[in-house]
Amino acid sequence: MSTRAFMKLYRWRQLKDVACTPLRKPLSESRVALVTSGGLVVPGQVPFDMDFRGGDPSYRVIPADVDVQSLEEYHRSEAFDHSGIEADKNMAMPLDRLHELVAEGVIGEVAPRHLSFMGSVTAPGRLTRDTAPKAAHLLVEDEVDVALLVPV
Repeated sequence: MSTRAFMKLYRWRQLKDVACTPLRKPLSESRVALVTSGGLVVPGQVPFDMDFRGGDPSYRVIPADVDVQSLEEYHRSEAFDHSGIEADKNMAMPLDRLHELVAEGVIGEVAPRHLSFMGSVTAPGRLTRDTAPKAAHLLVEDEVDVALLVPV
């Protein structure tokens, strides 16, 4: 089945009660984390399972001091050109840009940990029920004020 046909037939989940929390302090004083669906892992971490039926619902923790270009991509979708991410991992995990924003005084600080999920999870039940709450708890533990979502 082509990607276009799949997208027409896919039953998209709709979330009716989405919490919108206003930022309670200036961005220049805020701790910022990244959450990507780029399927990036630190070398040596267990890669995402590309053959997991419905998509691997797990996540990987990416430390703030990682060499972004050393990250390895395990995104199973063939619906986009991966060459941009291969050339510059900041396309999917813009940690270098966050560090620049700290230096410019735009944001307060970079969170110590960031999250990477594998994109193209077509059966998101386990992801939304189990994995996402655990991942959110990690951001709360790190006292993150802003989580920037980087969809891939």
